[in-house]
Order: sequence, then structure tokens, then C-alpha cells
Amino acid sequence: MLDYNQLRSGVVFIYNGQPYEVLESNPLKMQQRRPVMQTRMRNLLTGAVLQQNFHQNEKFEEADIEKRKVKFLYSNRNEFWFCQENDPSKRFTFQEELLGNKTKYLKPNMIVDALYWNEKYISVSTPIKMDLKVVEAAPGLKGDSATGSTKAVKLETGTYINVPLFINEGDIIRVNTETDEYVERIEKA
Repeated sequence: MLDYNQLRSGVVFIYNGQPYEVLESNPLKMQQRRPVMQTRMRNLLTGAVLQQNFHQNEKFEEADIEKRKVKFLYSNRNEFWFCQENDPSKRFTFQEELLGNKTKYLKPNMIVDALYWNEKYISVSTPIKMDLKVVEAAPGLKGDSATGSTKAVKLETGTYINVPLFINEGDIIRVNTETDEYVERIEKA
């Protein structure tokens, strides 16, 4: 059982019979009142984000979720198809709304972790940092580098992010998939 103060970012627990992942949590103590834990959490079955306050007398069951390796196959009409890593005949799908921001970084034949709960797959998780190739980049203008300017580039997954002006088409860059931010250049074209 989890206490209210153990609800930290990344913890998965059962709330109202469904698995939730804590996105943010902040302890709050107001004058002459009992402390509460303000949480922002995502329902792993529906993808809905909920804000909830929990009191110190509440306890929660930790979700028994198993991580399994799966392969991303393709996407078609807001459906994302996966299969088990070693058995392509066992396929399953997720709707785009359920996966949310993770869909921007999925590449065909990419191995990702899938969350398995109650005899079914409920979500996937992409790595926090990924190396991706830049497929479209406008040239940086001479003289713009003094201000620390950025430009938008298109990655191999079709996602656009802002990068420094020295990044060119064909470069491989590292991207933080949680914040959609450029981290560093890995390989120059």
C-alpha cells in the first residue's frame, strides 16, 4: 500500500479501479489544516489527465503493471499498430488520443516498452532521449548566431522542433521526448 506522500512523479497506482500514473505532485500545508498532496495524474486506460488532492489518511494500492518489449509497426488513420517483439502475428493497436505526445517519436520497427495490466496492453513508453535525423532544415542566416536564435527543423518522424542555427539537414540530434527540446548534436552530416 502507498501512503499519500509516496505519490511522486512516475508512480503508478490504482484509483477508482483504474491505473493512474502520477505526472506531478506537490505537498501543500495551509494554516491550521491537515497537509494534502496535490497531484496531476493520467489515466492509463483512457489517457485523461486529472487533478486531485489526497489527504494524509488515504492509502492506495500500487498497480501491478508489467513492462514488455514490443515493436512499433506503423500508423494508419490515428491508429498505431504494435506487435510482440519476437512474434509479429500477435498484433494490437492504440488510438492516438491514448498515446498522446509519444506518437511524435515513433519510428517503424522501433522497440519500445509497453505497459501490460489485467491481461491487456494499456500504454507504451518511448525513451526519454532519442537520436533522430534532421530531414528538413532551413539554412541559418549569417549574423543571427549572436542572439542564440533557433529555427524549426523537421525530424525523420515528421515532428518539428526548434534547434540552434548551426543544425543542418542530415545531422543526427538528440531530443528530449518529454519536453520536445533539442539536447545536442550527435553526428554532423
